[in-house]
Amino acid sequence: MTKRSFGKTKEGREVFLYTLTNNKGVKAEITNYGANLVNLVVLDGEGKERDVVLGFDDVSGYESNPSFFGALIAPSANRIAKACFTIDGKTYELKKNNGPNNLHSDEELGSHKRIWDVKEGENEVTFILKYKDGELGFPGNREFQVTYSLNEENELKISYKGTSDKNTVINPTNHSYFNLKGHDQGKIEDHTIILYASNYTPADQESIPYGDIVSVEGTPMDLREETVIGDKIDSDFEQLNFAAGYDHNWVTDNYDKKVRKIAVVKSPAKDCVMEVYTDLPGVQFYAGNFIDEQKGKNGAGYTKRSGLCLETQCYPDSINKENFPSVVYGPEKAFESVTIYKFV
Repeated sequence: MTKRSFGKTKEGREVFLYTLTNNKGVKAEITNYGANLVNLVVLDGEGKERDVVLGFDDVSGYESNPSFFGALIAPSANRIAKACFTIDGKTYELKKNNGPNNLHSDEELGSHKRIWDVKEGENEVTFILKYKDGELGFPGNREFQVTYSLNEENELKISYKGTSDKNTVINPTNHSYFNLKGHDQGKIEDHTIILYASNYTPADQESIPYGDIVSVEGTPMDLREETVIGDKIDSDFEQLNFAAGYDHNWVTDNYDKKVRKIAVVKSPAKDCVMEVYTDLPGVQFYAGNFIDEQKGKNGAGYTKRSGLCLETQCYPDSINKENFPSVVYGPEKAFESVTIYKFV
């Protein structure tokens, strides 16, 4: 593992880029500004390097980052309805930053825009961030640890740990956008995807789940067999109309709190294949329908559907849905989870 300067923030603080490499030529680069995944370089069928995540050349891009490229989202990913929740009889108010709802905790003060402490390892790097009781509206003095590691099986593993001295909401994710043709190679509608998920959680026009868990059978949400994303994404189906395409939580099959394969994505030429593994019950497949037109790494132009996200998670608004898995953690129960992006 090596590190180098990634520029200075607007306040003049220097931040760094940490590089993990394996003997096969795969490379992951993460910055301590937000614990954001900046570069993920894999080898194509001809052995040429290919960076498959959208991002920016230096820290200044991540200080804006309206689409959350590479973002490590904590304490709570996705949406919380009406930007409030109740734990142990007390109601907590969050920032309303997505209509009347809360999205990704806070777009300006969330974990993806904080400078994390760093613990360096042999081929891993751990980022550590603390929040005070009440900060961002959430209860508890909290500590988050996120470890990125890369092995010889071309697995980028993200290990999460969250602790709190009060019961609180902990539901982190990584919001990287993938384009397996290369980050600068246009849209992802020609990629194929498999989601090992027989059910999903339909949502309203504000992307808040109704609370139902519904079968994908007979709908464009059925991605259990290899599907070209563009074949179904613009179907005249209410859920896709609401979200301008795929931006939903799928309920992954065979959830047993152990790591298992939940998705496979392939480039159109099948020369880059990514498998996703997690021990979490859900995954938000977001096809980049609302990426703002902007300039990314090496002058690349990013726009609608330039990348796709597979955000492993507990379900959106779980804190307000009794039938969804719990996202409450505290003194008696720490949060721990693993997600792996593997290139085969």
